[in-house]
Amino acid sequence: MQALPVLQPICCGPQTPPLPEPARDVLAARFKALADPTRVAIVNRLAAADEVCVCDLNAAFELSQPTISHHLRILREAGLVDSTRRGTWAYYRLVPEAIEALRGALGG
Repeated sequence: MQALPVLQPICCGPQTPPLPEPARDVLAARFKALADPTRVAIVNRLAAADEVCVCDLNAAFELSQPTISHHLRILREAGLVDSTRRGTWAYYRLVPEAIEALRGALGG
């Protein structure tokens, strides 16, 4: 009877170094902020423009102004969006480095 060859283990994918704990925490917080369909829709709308007035976001969604403000606050705290106040209106834009970090974490 002939012995079967010994197979070497196969690597499951590219070797990437593990993320340091602070980077994992930041990424987790950003993904958690995106765990709501409305916030994903807001990020999608901001991705289509340089910046968007909060008044336009209020008009785009069938939600109250306080609810939109709540979603924007969560996105701001996660570091995904930034805002500038001009008079009575706030203008929101994506933070490109934060979006790139999410893209990189997903292998893109």
